[in-house]
Amino acid sequence: MTNTTGKPKTHAPRVFLFLQGPHGPFFSELAERLRETGARCFRVAFNAGDGSRWRDRSSLLDFRSDLSEWPGTFKDWLVTTKATDLVLYGDVRRHHADAIRIAKAAGLTVHVFEEGYLRPYWATYERDGSNGNSKLMQITLEQMQNALSRTADVPALPPDRWGDLRMHMVHGALYHWHVLFRNQRFPHYRPHRDQTVAEEFRLQLLRLLRRPRYMVERWITTRRIRTGGRPYHVVLLQLEHDASFRAFSDFASQTDFVDMVIEGFAQGAPSHHRLVFKAHPLEDGRAPLERTIRDSAKTQGVSDRVHFVRGGKLAYLLQAARSAVTVNSTSAHQALWRGLPVRSFGVSVYDKPGLVSHQSLPDFFADPTPPDPNAYAIYRQFLLETSQIPGGFYSTKGRSQLLRQVVDRMLSPDDPYDLRLERRETGAQQLRVVR
Repeated sequence: MTNTTGKPKTHAPRVFLFLQGPHGPFFSELAERLRETGARCFRVAFNAGDGSRWRDRSSLLDFRSDLSEWPGTFKDWLVTTKATDLVLYGDVRRHHADAIRIAKAAGLTVHVFEEGYLRPYWATYERDGSNGNSKLMQITLEQMQNALSRTADVPALPPDRWGDLRMHMVHGALYHWHVLFRNQRFPHYRPHRDQTVAEEFRLQLLRLLRRPRYMVERWITTRRIRTGGRPYHVVLLQLEHDASFRAFSDFASQTDFVDMVIEGFAQGAPSHHRLVFKAHPLEDGRAPLERTIRDSAKTQGVSDRVHFVRGGKLAYLLQAARSAVTVNSTSAHQALWRGLPVRSFGVSVYDKPGLVSHQSLPDFFADPTPPDPNAYAIYRQFLLETSQIPGGFYSTKGRSQLLRQVVDRMLSPDDPYDLRLERRETGAQQLRVVR
């Protein structure tokens, strides 16, 4: 396209300002791809770990002040960099929430990455917010059905393994090593979690060292459950410091959730049923989950009916399970895909009519209401056509697959959800005009 002078139209280059991202090189590699399109990219470092994998050191902005000064500094950087876009991972950390509010008021496009809602083989890309702040919270199943470009009689099989897990652990340990030993130029840095940097590093390292022992223990426990010949229900535990658990649920701790579930199980489940607590794959021992579960089961008189599985492949347990219970874990998608009844207790993007049960826990364990398979097929297909991108943040193969698609999504002027909904509405209007 040309203008009236006959010269090609030129557009001001996009300027992407990156905040904190997934552990590892994903944000740096994403910036390299964006630069190939003519964009400029800057990265804010809140600690030595944030900048350790950023390749272009000249575009690294160190935030070394107290967090109370962050909003003012961020506004200044928006001006000096002439930023047009904000990129971050997760949206509920205090400095991320402040940045999103300021960026939206200034007219920037806000790109939010998260672990895949349909994990483990997808990553989530949304605009403005994720999880409880996602636009999915306002989109009905009817709107999703009307917006689909095609139907899926049999939804895509969720892979049984999380290929990025080991590299996630490695990148996490390296990140905390940098924060622990190379953080001198960030004297005011405070982690967004309760643990100190030294404790975070210790936990990451211990998890790596204990992995072989945990694998053996997990195999023995899982086999005992699978071959025990008794019906069982699976509790999908989350990390206690997980953003969704902390920001989008009413539970102060995992202990509160565990006590509630075991009490409901004791009251409602048939006496020959079993309850299996499945720990998050990245559970690092900061919360004494196993002891908490054991003590609560003893209090309710069901010690011999309650099991704890540390990490491992969720598919092995779900294949023969009767139901799943969670706060708001995205792992519930694997249960819903298998047609298992799901009871959730926090704000979640999959809490839609026909998907999750809202029975009392005793009633749920006694006779759980299953999901509507057609409703879940619609919901899942809509996610696959909008916010779920194949790939992952941590392994080389996963990043390569993710980068193949995500750059074009970011450069698009349209929100992925709005684009899908508006295209369908426009098509329907055109059809009515023709008729």
